[in-house]
Amino acid sequence: MATTSQEAQFVTFSLGEEIFAVPVEVVREILDYAEAFKIPNGPDYLLGLRDVRGQGVPTIDLRLKLGMSKTVPTSHTRVLVLDIPMESRPMESRLLTLGLVADRVFEVTPFRNDQIEAAPDIGVRWRSDYISGVVRRETGFVVIVDLARLLSREDASVLQSAA
Repeated sequence: MATTSQEAQFVTFSLGEEIFAVPVEVVREILDYAEAFKIPNGPDYLLGLRDVRGQGVPTIDLRLKLGMSKTVPTSHTRVLVLDIPMESRPMESRLLTLGLVADRVFEVTPFRNDQIEAAPDIGVRWRSDYISGVVRRETGFVVIVDLARLLSREDASVLQSAA
């Protein structure tokens, strides 16, 4: 299906019962889950490094970053390899490449701009500044994560130095 300027493509994935989405243009690839090489003294959500085509990619457990329980890998667990534009970083290293562990990856789906609602300030257990929008579906909501805002400047520097 061709996209228009009135819609954008997103990759949807789950963490527990919650459904999330990230813009398809930041997703480099989706890999089967494999244990990451542990990095000592990293934050709890940093699982370690994963070799992705010869590049050491820091891999995070988004569940821990959002205050949920640690991911328990299953046959459905995947790692989304993302290239996240970070405006707060120096020009030569604007892209932060990282692996994001998801319980399950569903699909690439278009959302029309008029479907995307602003993040609510109440009734959501995560701070709404991580959320760039919410899309209503028959089965509930899809939360669109703003990865650049989710990862603070300190997080980004820890992840960059891990790589």
